Amino acid sequence: MRDSRRTRLVLALLLLTAFTLITLDYRANGGGMTGSVRRGASGFFGPVERVLSDVVRPVRNAVDAIGSVGSNHKKLQALEKRNSALQEQLRERPFDQTRIDELNKLLHVSAVGQYKMVPAQVIATGAGLGFEWTATIDAGSADGIKPNMTVLNGDGLIGRVKIVSAQTSTIVLAIDPEFNVGVRLADGHTGIVSGRGQADMTLTLLDPSTRVKAGDGLVTQGSADQVPFVWGVPVGQVVTANSVLSGETQTGTVKPFVNFTDLDLVGVVVQPSRTQPREALLQPPVPTVTATVTVTATPSPPASSGSPGASGSTSAHLGATTSTQATAHSTGQAVQPSPLPHPDPSPSHTATHTPAADPGATSPARASNSRASTTSATAGTTGPGASGG
Repeated sequence: MRDSRRTRLVLALLLLTAFTLITLDYRANGGGMTGSVRRGASGFFGPVERVLSDVVRPVRNAVDAIGSVGSNHKKLQALEKRNSALQEQLRERPFDQTRIDELNKLLHVSAVGQYKMVPAQVIATGAGLGFEWTATIDAGSADGIKPNMTVLNGDGLIGRVKIVSAQTSTIVLAIDPEFNVGVRLADGHTGIVSGRGQADMTLTLLDPSTRVKAGDGLVTQGSADQVPFVWGVPVGQVVTANSVLSGETQTGTVKPFVNFTDLDLVGVVVQPSRTQPREALLQPPVPTVTATVTVTATPSPPASSGSPGASGSTSAHLGATTSTQATAHSTGQAVQPSPLPHPDPSPSHTATHTPAADPGATSPARASNSRASTTSATAGTTGPGASGG
């Protein structure tokens, strides 16, 4: 009981002392004895507090990190997923551009050759069906494909369809050693091209009097009823031509236009052309020409009234300024503009007032000559026309 009273007494004295010190410090406004004591205590305990803070901070950060481990892990996974998606986009961008270029070339072949085609993608390559070089595409009988149809891409002949299922088809490639196709030269002579795997194809001419040279392009001759090969598909370019004696059949080697190690987008000809395209597909695409023509009409000063041929008449002369721009986007060459034709004289260009007292103006021949001589149109220049004489 005595200890409790003493404890309460000590506590009361401490509280009273604290309030007293607070009151004195407030009245002294931070000065006096209390201010000095506080500054001294701050100077003594300040370094101790900073040391303790440096010691405690890593522990506090570690505890906070343990509490946020799950959230940080989710953020890290999201960042890694986003990084992978961006890297995939960068890898696919050149591939997408290549696919667009291949599709454009395939559309050009279809338009020039007038072939109706079913587009497909090569999904596998390798040996099969007793052939060394075959390819499988993702189109089959459900898409209208049948055996012995011609297969090509934007560069030239790929091969022919061998086996067809509902959703896929197998193609014998033109470089297979068992593959032979009839070809046509620019002069109309024919030959046979055979595959040799990764080596250049071989060419054998059918006419002993025919001669070829390096650089000549070859297209398919076309089979009977255009099955299995349609007309005019580019095959390759002659690389070498053997020198032979008169009367002997010439042979050579041919480099195919198609890169058979990198097949992707192809087209299967389901309906051949009705007309022979001949060597049209060996020609580069026709350049796109953009022309801009501006015509400006400039009236000329009226002719002198003292001229005998223009007595009592008022003439309007037409000057034409023409600017033509033509740019061939594929070849980079400028197309020369053609001059505009001279417009025929008409009443809209020449106005004639004929007084009744002037008998010379009533002559049709003189009026016609006056109009013809006072009306001119100049293409590519600006200036008045010639006055009537």
